[in-house]
Amino acid sequence: MKNYLGVDCGITMVLHTWGQQLNLHPHLHCIVTGGGFDGHKWIKAKRKNDNFLSPEPSLSKMYKAIFLKRIQKMELQTQGIDLGKIVNEVDKKRWNVYTKAPFGGPSQVVEYLGRYTHKIAITKHRIVSVSDTHVNFRYKDYSDNDKTKNSSLLRGEFLRRFEMHILPKRFTSSVRPLGSGVKIRHYGFLSSTWKRKKLKLLQEKLKVKVFEKVEKKPFLPKCPCCKTGNLHRIAVFDQRGPPAWYLGGGQNTIPCKS
Repeated sequence: MKNYLGVDCGITMVLHTWGQQLNLHPHLHCIVTGGGFDGHKWIKAKRKNDNFLSPEPSLSKMYKAIFLKRIQKMELQTQGIDLGKIVNEVDKKRWNVYTKAPFGGPSQVVEYLGRYTHKIAITKHRIVSVSDTHVNFRYKDYSDNDKTKNSSLLRGEFLRRFEMHILPKRFTSSVRPLGSGVKIRHYGFLSSTWKRKKLKLLQEKLKVKVFEKVEKKPFLPKCPCCKTGNLHRIAVFDQRGPPAWYLGGGQNTIPCKS
């Protein structure tokens, strides 16, 4: 957002691959902060009604240009495919970036993200019945006023569609370094590098109260001998147990020293 606000904003992006009928529909859900940090202070959004940080037509053009440029640099299996022709064709089409007004608050953000970060392609409450040949399930038809309808697929086709959304190795919902492929990515001042170096400064500028996690004291069990003193771990042994030298010449117990 430096071209419009002169700031670094925070972005969280979540990969989502399925549609209501388990069809392959890879896309990203993004949450962008309503402003950004210029290194000294927080700058609020300047767009109309504070709803957007930059005009949607500009976002669409930038997204298309960056996407196609990265695609051409990737090592794709293009045997028998004219990648250049395909890129030229999609470049002529209009790309859309859909943006909408900010959330009502933190709880809405968490609820929104939770729908996409910790769910699978279809949950059991949508499955109506399973027979020897077919799987029947409910889906919402967004093209028909969000009406709930039923779909019936052969069991093999149902499994094929479901397995399309099992992410490859190294794609998880956990946070990892940006260099690895993950389901969730953070950019701007939410990136790993930025948080390690500048997050504390940003929190101070915004007067954000940070709630530190209180570490629980380790549980110390009572001594089984005297019933009063506490046991402290001083060594850990494998399944073979303590060696002879530790047991003092073959003794199987250690006297209580509480």
